[in-house]
Amino acid sequence: MLVSSQLSQVPTVERLVDIWADRYLPNLSISSLGNDPSMRSDLREASSPDGRAQTVGKLNKKLVEQNCKLAAVRTKNLYEHLPSILDFMEAVRLSQFASRIYLKLLEVYKNSPSTEVPSKAELLATFGDSSLAAWGIPKIDKLADTLEPLLLEFQEQHMISKDWRTLGFITTQINFSNALLLEQLTPAEQVLIKPYFNFVEEQVALPWQRICAAAAKHAPDSPTFTLVEFMLPLVPRNSIAVYKRLCNAFPSHYSRRGRLSDPEIKHSCLRDFSMFQAYLWLSMLQGSLRVVEQELVALCIMVLESVGVPWEMTAQANAFLIDEVLNCLNAQQKVLVQPYTDGMIKAFHNKQSSVQLI
Repeated sequence: MLVSSQLSQVPTVERLVDIWADRYLPNLSISSLGNDPSMRSDLREASSPDGRAQTVGKLNKKLVEQNCKLAAVRTKNLYEHLPSILDFMEAVRLSQFASRIYLKLLEVYKNSPSTEVPSKAELLATFGDSSLAAWGIPKIDKLADTLEPLLLEFQEQHMISKDWRTLGFITTQINFSNALLLEQLTPAEQVLIKPYFNFVEEQVALPWQRICAAAAKHAPDSPTFTLVEFMLPLVPRNSIAVYKRLCNAFPSHYSRRGRLSDPEIKHSCLRDFSMFQAYLWLSMLQGSLRVVEQELVALCIMVLESVGVPWEMTAQANAFLIDEVLNCLNAQQKVLVQPYTDGMIKAFHNKQSSVQLI
């Protein structure tokens, strides 16, 4: 859930902002870089001012609006078994707010500086650079500020629509929109613009900005901040480990969106497991489990059970996640985090008492 958060210019906040930004480096592993030298040329062309303008030209206003509308309808159909959920006209109306987000995002993308891709070695070196500026991507806090008014408006429209459960469908709608828009682009264009799309999807689901803001209350050498700073870069690794364990535990599971092994389901699982971890670390920085109990559990009830994911499976995934987190820590760190990990397990066990948000 997106909540407006102001970021202070203090060392603890700035250090977590850097970790947040690292999530949105281009993923070159999907670009066949090592096997296809022509990809370097394609990346160079796509990242130039003319290349970016060409990409944005493909994703023109009409196409964006059409695909956002189609994504909204697909989201509606996914939840059509629920009584009195979005009707067609309501889904179309909400898609108009989503299209505004993408048009602003494309404006930012078009005006971003070009990326130099002179050689394979230098390209791989750039990929390892933690500076998003090296890839022509704006500073993450500036990108968040630019999109925040539109994202908050989009979220608000879901909250005041006919059914409160639509608040939980935002990530599904954004996820479908991302996939449809990426289909219009070349592999090189996808590599460069996908971090922007990933940012939008995570910004409406994961409280990264709130984590950074909460760090302002902590000293750089405090045990709590040190632990959170250590664990945040491990979020992707832990998410993958939980996904593998979940697949082994529920090999025959099939939800309304498909099997756990389906690429789209894997993507959503990894995002959700990242969200679980983000809420855990936010609660620790805030010194309270309120966000876990009143936001995270409620959102899981709204969305996961609605698409055919049994609560037993969600609670087991949460238990797997806590296990992976604790395996990363020493004895002293475990003592520090245990009130929050125990509280998170309890919140998912006693889900009905955790739905105050609804």
